[in-house]
Amino acid sequence: SPTPTPPAGAVPVSGAAGRIFASPLARKMAADKGVSLQSVQGSGADGRIVSKDLEGVTAAPPTPTPVTLTPGTTYADIELTNMRKVIAARLLESKQTIPHYYLTTDVVMDETLKLRQELNALANGDYKLSVNDFVIKASALAMKKIPEANSSWMGDFIRQYYNVDISVAVSTAGGLITPIVKSADTKGLRSISSDIQELAEKARSGKLQPHEFQGGTFTISNLGMYGIKNFAAVINPPQSCILAVGTSEKRPIADEKRAQCFRIADVMTVTMSCDHRVVDGAVGAQWMAVFKSLMEKPSTMLL
Repeated sequence: SPTPTPPAGAVPVSGAAGRIFASPLARKMAADKGVSLQSVQGSGADGRIVSKDLEGVTAAPPTPTPVTLTPGTTYADIELTNMRKVIAARLLESKQTIPHYYLTTDVVMDETLKLRQELNALANGDYKLSVNDFVIKASALAMKKIPEANSSWMGDFIRQYYNVDISVAVSTAGGLITPIVKSADTKGLRSISSDIQELAEKARSGKLQPHEFQGGTFTISNLGMYGIKNFAAVINPPQSCILAVGTSEKRPIADEKRAQCFRIADVMTVTMSCDHRVVDGAVGAQWMAVFKSLMEKPSTMLL
């Protein structure tokens, strides 16, 4: 008897392999959209899926996993603020669409801590420099030397910025916000310190204006004050890099000039998350080398 023909729109599957017949372009479109081909009806020959079958098709939103509570469990449901919704959406977008990779290095902080102490001693109470002020300055200067890292992925081109605007993560009662130190490469440590104190105060009191936190070309997130040794931060789109800064702590390091061939130094671990579409590994490594050099010889920042 003749072999029955599959009805129009059916998706043919070949035997135990369970293979779905689709054109290469249709497979690529499905992958880009996050759509399972099993849910698509083919209109091609013998039910083969073709590109036009994917037009207008979107991935179904994931079904939330039911939460099973142990009898007697007590809890509170916290309503999402607009800020928390924005944070959730942007970070989800970042992890789903940006191919992150991570570079970690240790920075010997002895010279920076010494210079900070000397400059603060001269302040007469007019200012108080923090380690983060040095990190911001060094990051900005490193961006000028390695401008490829000061860029954004724009879909069909890469935008490289001439200005260096450093976003600094600030924790508030409502969530994380990133006020911006504009043109940080052109500012001195005292000016950066003043900007950060003013912006952080505005952030925590909810008085930041949109132009003070929207934009930025690079982000710094510092958890060193909480004793965190190292961590990897999520890129703040549309930026391509974010630097995660850990605490400074005493560690033994190699020193051939010493009889015992080592000494105890203050060391800080930093990790940079990079968007591989924009910043190649070698470029990220070059940026880290420049940053490390500036932090270990902070007097060069003053030139």
